[in-house]
Amino acid sequence: MTPLLQRLLALWIWLLAAVLCLLFLPVARSSAILLLLTITLIIGTVMLKLSGRRIKATGQLWSDLPAATYRHPVVLCCGDHGLSEAEPVRLLPQGCFIRVVDSSELQHNVRQLLQMRPGWGCQISICMSIIPQQQHDNAVLENELFALRWQIALLRRETCQALPLLINVAVAGAMTLCTAPLWQVQLAERRPQIWLDGASPRGLDEWMQAGGATAMQQYILLNSLDAWLRQHVLRVLTDSHTDVASVKPGAIMMQLQPGTLDAEHDSLWRAWLLLHTTIASAGSATDAATILPEFVLPLLPQGRGLTPRMRALRMALNAFAVSTAIALCAVAMNNQSLIQRIAFDLGHYYRIAMTDYAPKLAAVEVLRDDAKQLDKYARQGAPLRFGLGLYQGSYLHLPVLRAIGTWLPEPKPIPAPKPQPTLVRLNAMSLFDSGKSVLKTGSTKVLVNALVNVKAKPGWLIVVAGHTDDTGNVLLNQKLSLKRADAVREWIRDTGDVDESCFAVQGFGQSRPMASNATAEGRAANRRVEISLVPQADACQAPGAFPPSSQDGDGNHEEKE
Repeated sequence: MTPLLQRLLALWIWLLAAVLCLLFLPVARSSAILLLLTITLIIGTVMLKLSGRRIKATGQLWSDLPAATYRHPVVLCCGDHGLSEAEPVRLLPQGCFIRVVDSSELQHNVRQLLQMRPGWGCQISICMSIIPQQQHDNAVLENELFALRWQIALLRRETCQALPLLINVAVAGAMTLCTAPLWQVQLAERRPQIWLDGASPRGLDEWMQAGGATAMQQYILLNSLDAWLRQHVLRVLTDSHTDVASVKPGAIMMQLQPGTLDAEHDSLWRAWLLLHTTIASAGSATDAATILPEFVLPLLPQGRGLTPRMRALRMALNAFAVSTAIALCAVAMNNQSLIQRIAFDLGHYYRIAMTDYAPKLAAVEVLRDDAKQLDKYARQGAPLRFGLGLYQGSYLHLPVLRAIGTWLPEPKPIPAPKPQPTLVRLNAMSLFDSGKSVLKTGSTKVLVNALVNVKAKPGWLIVVAGHTDDTGNVLLNQKLSLKRADAVREWIRDTGDVDESCFAVQGFGQSRPMASNATAEGRAANRRVEISLVPQADACQAPGAFPPSSQDGDGNHEEKE
């Protein structure tokens, strides 16, 4: 995958994470921001790690590579391959061989190749060529093979590609009885086949029947080579290891080829033959080289797999699918939380007695806030954290409104009755002689009783009003009533030691009768003196005192004859 695709994919994943954290996840905003920062740090760390592994492609290692649109198999050849330094890339009609100078640098070569040709990942294979006659140290061979195993496992994990391994083992010399190269090829989960130049592949039985004694001797040699391969090569690649995954070859090719032998040396192949067979004419085939089997190219993976762009698109779609699933789960959790919260508020409201006014009012205020929220969602649409077709608040709106409708406010307290002025009515004939305004001698008892009920207090005015019947002159009756009221005022003032400012004197004459003057009883009732307490803020105040409100006092309501 190119660096540009990696950056775009990282940006896409970050955007999805931002949408999830800020719009969907059921966490507080501060927690969402902290989570997004953590994800940003993780993505940045991964990108830095990937960029650190990248190798700058100079184009000098393989200058003759095919174009990026090349879709035939590409085989990286390690070990005792037949490619010379002058031919680092061998381009064939059905594929391409690329020379790897040092098998320990395979991982770097693959990374550089994928950087130069990002679309080749699915068509790359690795071929390890071994000439047993040139191997003299078993430990060196095992180390080289184990390093190859570790690199292939690492590359498969990094690139997410199959990177099939081909094992190509060749022996040469007169013991092969060959005039032309001969291969035994065994693909994964297939029976071995014999390949000859210019001929179609044949099964072992068919080949042995056609080849006679020569084929039988070659078959014995191939079996020995297969046994050597299993002990010295396959065991190192496939045995279980705690740190490195096993690498099972996708194809094993054993070839017999003619060649000239130098003086015999102690090689692993010669030691194997001496130990396990009677063949003793194996030397070192320094003049022979493994011939890369071109016929295997059509059997290798072609460039029909996912391109880096398609792989990036698939990863982006997978990230979107995972994000969608997480968003749906988050929305479901948010709706469940909303339902539980409003259900708790409703239950709390109904558990409070209606007469417990203060807690009931607090509970109904909470329900009113819930109703406002649900009404807003109903009018403007639910936010994304409740939406995506999962919003359940509409089913809660009506129960909340019904609960609010059952609330009754605390009744207002009954106001205390306003104090009424004290009213004392005195019969004028019991106080005065007819037509006179001077108190009679026997009137003291009546006035004392009236004084008990009329008490001077700040803010209250003692109003003394005189009344007469309609007998006589109207003007004279008015003056007489005023004088009689004044006489009563003076008696109360002097006897009760009441300040002058506490009194008001009025004479109404015959203008306010209580009864009809047509009868003697009515005229007697109309001849009266009324003493009443009337609220007045500045009345009856001590010197320097602040006048209270007339509504602050209280009053007694009485009527006396």
